[in-house]
Amino acid sequence: METLGAKGPTVRAAVAQATPVIFDPAATLGVVADWSARAAEAGAELLVFPEAFIGGYPKGSTFGAFVGDRTAAGRDEFRRYLQAAITVPGDECERLGQLARQFGLHLVIGVVERDGGTLYCTVLFFAPTGELLGKRRKLMPTGAERMIWGFGDGSTMNVYPTPIGRLGAVICWENLMPAARLAMYAKGVELYCAPTADGRDSHHATMRHIAQEGRCFVLAANQVTRVRDFPADHFDTYPITAPEQVVSRGGSSIIGPLGQVLAGPTYDEEALLVADLDLDEIARAKYDFDVVGHYARPDIFRLIVDESPRSAVTTTVCDPQPAPAGGVA
Repeated sequence: METLGAKGPTVRAAVAQATPVIFDPAATLGVVADWSARAAEAGAELLVFPEAFIGGYPKGSTFGAFVGDRTAAGRDEFRRYLQAAITVPGDECERLGQLARQFGLHLVIGVVERDGGTLYCTVLFFAPTGELLGKRRKLMPTGAERMIWGFGDGSTMNVYPTPIGRLGAVICWENLMPAARLAMYAKGVELYCAPTADGRDSHHATMRHIAQEGRCFVLAANQVTRVRDFPADHFDTYPITAPEQVVSRGGSSIIGPLGQVLAGPTYDEEALLVADLDLDEIARAKYDFDVVGHYARPDIFRLIVDESPRSAVTTTVCDPQPAPAGGVA
């Protein structure tokens, strides 16, 4: 007979608040390997990296854009950024899969994905076998991100059933989109990964709210960068004479399904945040609130989600018409 209050299946989860080698995917893969080794040594089964960790989050750049025109220097800066992005699948994906297999991790990581001439802010999911489970493209780039990143569609809003729980991701300010959150809750997300570039105190409050709202574990991952971590010709807005000035302050955390802080938030330094997640806490939390179940009011509110892929060009191959009987057309 089960004892009340007993712990259920426990997952040791980790968030890497790390510094990438910006615009250098090959070198950043080395950083991923280092932090994966640390997470494995800590006994983690899940490791989450920040938004745009491979490829780089180009904070502080204007890409030479202003209303009505763009500069030649800005176009060249975008060329460099495009060339620093990765393809999915591709060589870098193969290496990430190898790292997931080597260290026995469910690996969730933000990348800048190149698809033709367009970049996407994407999150990749790998199983401990090295298999690429899938990808999630950011639906709505924020502010000036729209100059450099394309828009994702509903076809990548997936939640992956894994041995450690139902795994999904919502990226940065998508977490402020109630409809996007509701769509993920409806898919039964349990391990809600939130790679981000937002290190403000208010973002941590948002993470706590989402954990309570969705009755799920939230793993928020942000990177730590300073002026010295960027190429000297990158910045339009930060003084290169202040190399130690913080550009991205972190604020990563792990939150339980009643909004309790299990690890973090940590600011201004690299850190591996680790917490043991009792998955039975999800059921206990849903006792009095299930946003897509007994606390929903479908007689009043309904959400329609279009998960069809949206492509600019669709090719249809038609079967040739058969020749008429008894002769040649």
